[in-house]
Amino acid sequence: MTTDLAAHYLDEARRQFRGYKRLGEGAITQLKDEDLFVTLDPESNSVAILVKHLAGNMRSRFTDFLTTDGEKPDRHRDQEFEMNANSRAEVMRWWEDGWACVFSAIEALKPDDLMCTVTIRSEPHTVLQAINRQLAHYAMHVGQIVFLAKHLRSNEWKSLSIPRGKSEEVNRKLMSGKADSAPPLRS
Repeated sequence: MTTDLAAHYLDEARRQFRGYKRLGEGAITQLKDEDLFVTLDPESNSVAILVKHLAGNMRSRFTDFLTTDGEKPDRHRDQEFEMNANSRAEVMRWWEDGWACVFSAIEALKPDDLMCTVTIRSEPHTVLQAINRQLAHYAMHVGQIVFLAKHLRSNEWKSLSIPRGKSEEVNRKLMSGKADSAPPLRS
């Protein structure tokens, strides 16, 4: 892989991770504290559970990313789906701590690292494959967080992208170069 292409990939992966973090936060901030712990049915996860699971996965996958297996022996994945918190502060601490692990590891990567081998549950992956795996995983769970937040806020929901019925208006502004700001987040 050429250095320019590898550097571009890393920049894009970093941009996508930042975007998923921002999208999740945009949803979480719209929730009331008690909404964080609501499940739609007995088999569903609450936003708090999804955050706890993401944080556990992030810590496991990205701590000592290049040198140890991405499934750490001290990770107890099943416990990530048991709620033992009752405050927004604790949920947000999990969120921030998890993303700190991701960004610490990702920011340290160099273009030459992309073709190195790392393992996840003893299965070899190139760094590029491992990053793609995590981007897909985090996108799925952030999408679940957005879905739950939108459901719970219902008519009080504030769109994180283009509001319903506004696509043509936004497109006209963007195409004419008269947009007041950058395009909204995509969801």
